Amino acid sequence: MSHSRRPGQGRFIRDRGLIMLALPGVLLVLLFHYVPLLGNVIAFKDYQPFLTIPEAPWVGLDNFAVLFAGDPFFVNALLNTLVIALVQLVLVFPVPIALALLLDSLLSERLKRLVQSVLYLPHFISWVIVVALFQQILGDAGMLNTWFAQNGLPIWHVIGNPDGFIALITSQVIWKDAGWGTIIFLAAISQVDVQLYEAVAIDGGGRWRQLWHVTLPAIRGVIILLLILRLGDVLTVGFEQIYLQQEAVGLQASEVLDTYVYNRGIAGGEWGVSAAAGLIKGLVGTALVLGANKLAHVFGERGVYSKD
Repeated sequence: MSHSRRPGQGRFIRDRGLIMLALPGVLLVLLFHYVPLLGNVIAFKDYQPFLTIPEAPWVGLDNFAVLFAGDPFFVNALLNTLVIALVQLVLVFPVPIALALLLDSLLSERLKRLVQSVLYLPHFISWVIVVALFQQILGDAGMLNTWFAQNGLPIWHVIGNPDGFIALITSQVIWKDAGWGTIIFLAAISQVDVQLYEAVAIDGGGRWRQLWHVTLPAIRGVIILLLILRLGDVLTVGFEQIYLQQEAVGLQASEVLDTYVYNRGIAGGEWGVSAAAGLIKGLVGTALVLGANKLAHVFGERGVYSKD
């Protein structure tokens, strides 16, 4: 007596090799990205380290009430985060696109690979080294100010100056990650049909017209996709980078939501309030991704996922 297989069973047997190959990665994602989400329940409890999470008493929305009652440290961290996120979204996001277009315009493949390698290198340097490099170059006793002093020029206070902190961390982000961010845009540009450039050239169009009428429209979907993904992470403005420079600048200028969660939760012992702030940050990021994806559908783009 023969038994017919279900359609899903047939695909499982056919793709069992790929499924087994992907299984360790899926388990790691579940273990380190989804299981920790259960810890957000602390936001609704009066959690203390000497208690287990089930033993901690429920407090409802009291931890959120502390934040929305006008906690000045939370308000300061929220405002700093929003300002830094907006500045970095406007100034940092377009830089890899511009760099990718410039690299694509280079005619020498050898020179292009050399420039790409130089631009990729800072991405592999840790924030500890990056901050130390900036201090050695721009600090009061750094190379630049030492040269100023030797030539009778005034000292340029960059490191530890609250007024220039946002410009400093933005320039650090651009130097470290802009080159690495060009990889996806270069891959998208390489897929543009060469015949489109030839058609524009036959019509008398130069490099700028080819860029405006062919390259940018061709990579518009990738730009929108990465912008939507960036919006989901927009409130994460760099814990390690900012925490390393926080002592020199002061909390008023440098406290952001990431450092607030650490300072108030782990350092201050108010785990419930800290978890509530982290949960709010996550919900805002999710809302931004869904809103931006909906906006992309309105303008006819695919977005992160299709509406069909």
